[in-house]
Amino acid sequence: MFRFCVALFVFLATSTKTILAEFLVHGYKFDRIYTVHYMTPFATMILALPALFLKGHGVWVWFHTHETLCSSLILILTSGVLGFCLNFSIFYVIHSTTALTFNITGNIKLAVAVMVLWLIFRNPIPALNVVGCGVTLIGCTFYGFVRHKLSQQIPRTNKTLWTPRNRMEMILLVNDKLDNKV
Repeated sequence: MFRFCVALFVFLATSTKTILAEFLVHGYKFDRIYTVHYMTPFATMILALPALFLKGHGVWVWFHTHETLCSSLILILTSGVLGFCLNFSIFYVIHSTTALTFNITGNIKLAVAVMVLWLIFRNPIPALNVVGCGVTLIGCTFYGFVRHKLSQQIPRTNKTLWTPRNRMEMILLVNDKLDNKV
């Protein structure tokens, strides 16, 4: 149960982060580098408490295992540069698409990684995990299908001529005219 709660927390935290990033990139028209700048304190707040709670003592032990402070600082700086590059690439993808597309791509990546690792190492996978990967792949495929169908439709603007085909569409047409006069 504890693992499920941790996984749920991680899912909610990363989803909140990507939705906030999409809001900054698309809503405020931030550049990707500014988005990284403004998201860093938010990400630190999300990760600081669990890191201190779960790994607090291990960090001090790790620091004391190195002979010099310089080698541990080089590892930390390298980790920070790689984290910056990762966040910059995430915001670049969110800038080009949406947060939902980014999350769905991440889910596909995890499901495919589980399947490929099973093919390589032949580790047993519980039936519930197989069902979860199947549901994930079916949902992601359906999302891709719907996105493809929506991209095939001709966008309708207010200036496009449109003839209603039934009474319900006529009501919608009348409501459009009322909205334009208000």
